[in-house]
Amino acid sequence: MDAHRRRLMPQFLLFLLATVCFIGAPSEAHEAMSALHPVVLLPGYSCSQLDARLTDEYQPPTPACGIPKQSRDWFRLWENFTALQEDPALLPCYADQLRLVFDPVAGDYHNLPGVKTRVVSFGSTRGFGSDNPARKNNCMEGLVEALEGAGYTEGKNLFGAPYDFRYAPATPGLPQRVFSDFLSSLTNLVESASRMNGNKPVILVTHSFGGAFAMEFLHRSPLPWRRRYVKHLVMLGLGVGGSPVILQVLASNAGRPSSLLGSVLSFGNRSFASTFSILPSPNVYGHRPLVITRAKNYSADDMPEFLTAAGFSDEEVAQYRTRTLPLALNPRAPLVPMTCINGVGVPTIDKVVYWDGNFSVNPQLVYGDGDGTVNLVAVLALDKVIGDDPDQRYFKSVLIPNVTHIGMISDDLALKRVVREIMEANNQVTS
Repeated sequence: MDAHRRRLMPQFLLFLLATVCFIGAPSEAHEAMSALHPVVLLPGYSCSQLDARLTDEYQPPTPACGIPKQSRDWFRLWENFTALQEDPALLPCYADQLRLVFDPVAGDYHNLPGVKTRVVSFGSTRGFGSDNPARKNNCMEGLVEALEGAGYTEGKNLFGAPYDFRYAPATPGLPQRVFSDFLSSLTNLVESASRMNGNKPVILVTHSFGGAFAMEFLHRSPLPWRRRYVKHLVMLGLGVGGSPVILQVLASNAGRPSSLLGSVLSFGNRSFASTFSILPSPNVYGHRPLVITRAKNYSADDMPEFLTAAGFSDEEVAQYRTRTLPLALNPRAPLVPMTCINGVGVPTIDKVVYWDGNFSVNPQLVYGDGDGTVNLVAVLALDKVIGDDPDQRYFKSVLIPNVTHIGMISDDLALKRVVREIMEANNQVTS
């Protein structure tokens, strides 16, 4: 098989190799740093920080919320673990202020009236992370440290592209103002990072949901621009075609969450534009049953019927059909050199069983292989969708045994392999 499109099954000894280190005199260190291609990181879902401020239009859900309590100044809306520890009464405020509404006239999602939001520190890796000790190292903090140990420097050749994870790419041609603004910002960041580093093209490194943003960014960028400005895409913890793990989340309408994290993980009580973004694609999962009940099974082809059965409105199902499904049916190679790294050997939801058809109870879960979040089916589909595309100049898929979805960016051995692949991408020569 062509070396540019091989799958590498890692061996344990490879994990014991140290990542590239840059030591010596200051001039040698500077020379080593200048030889590196700039890296832009895109974190996973829920890892970007959001600020908010309120105006007089805002209608608070309780007297504890709103301008009298929260002021008119910018405040941290997500993630605000520390503030919630100090004042738990703010939970319904933050959960409400995170919600989105769909405007049928504009055909697009936006914040609640009276709520203004912004992504924190775009361009910097300081724009993602968590003040929750339970989520330490869930958001690329370990990868940033590992890259700095390999010679990268924040703000010089290491950058971050946080995004508002409540939104998502929609079918081209449909209104999607926030995602379109992100595309413009990322384009400017990539071009600026290249200029700052001797016009070297950039290496995009993504984790989880950030990979979906990066892939769509590349698809919507002109091919000459991609080949001028993007050296390599290194995508961690993501396949193609969605994941059955989301089905249990969408089936259960839990109502008022017990934590702000619970609100985010339930897509803002189903209000986020990203709610349907990782539903299983018919192109990858076909007719195999994914949701099983006594009366009816639901495959990826049946997602509109499943959503209706789970209590989504006709309008919400229509948004899935028009904004999300066309993208799911058209997965494509990015046509820039690409390395995908995924964990395997971890029990991962393959099917959910609601035998009595009651989606309000916990389902029986049927497990397959994957990283605990991303199903192996979606990972193997990378070979067909990307690896088999004759216009994809370079594609490499690396499977790391017994590494979880979060472990990919937090476990020492996995991080060493990830950094080694990034360093290899620096030196990769493609025709």
